Amino acid sequence: MGLLSTMHSPALAHGSHSHALSAEQQKIAQGQFTDQQVVARPLTDWDGVWQSIYPLLEKGALAPVFKAKARTQHQSEQAIADYYRTGYQTDIDSIEIEQGEVVFLQGKNRFSCHYQSAGYKILTYPSGKRGVRYLFECRDARSQAPRYLQFSDHRIAPHHSDHFHIFFGNESQQALFSELHHWPTYFPYQMLESEIIDDMLHH
Repeated sequence: MGLLSTMHSPALAHGSHSHALSAEQQKIAQGQFTDQQVVARPLTDWDGVWQSIYPLLEKGALAPVFKAKARTQHQSEQAIADYYRTGYQTDIDSIEIEQGEVVFLQGKNRFSCHYQSAGYKILTYPSGKRGVRYLFECRDARSQAPRYLQFSDHRIAPHHSDHFHIFFGNESQQALFSELHHWPTYFPYQMLESEIIDDMLHH
């Protein structure tokens, strides 16, 4: 729990992407918004093919990012790296989303389901920052895909996502709300390693 009070909340792990946002959108991305501003979003906001950035961390490619964060957040590079290693850890290599169908690729295994919207939840994290998680459910009992999904991507109204944190499990949506340390993160599959690192360094 210790680092959460001084570091970004899970919903803000990559900053505000200020290059593409208006002043109002920047405030929202930083967790400054009213409940009345939050709007339901369709799963199509996350359509696309997405890659986990955990492999980049594992091979040491994110070291420049952690060095920069250590400077600005007055933490050791090791503490930063440990925080994000826990946050990004996943064995889901990539995720494909199209028209409500979500496919999880885990090595040679594929799990899929057609998900239904279950609304959204506004959360206040221990750091005091606020975020919105958009909720979806798999109601196909035969599917091996997770029953419950939550997306967080700094936005609070319909707009196509540029990266996201995902929370998933089979217990309940409520159980996922308490997950603050583990938030697998995905960027567009077509982005090069150098582009992802540049994005994380500068935004």
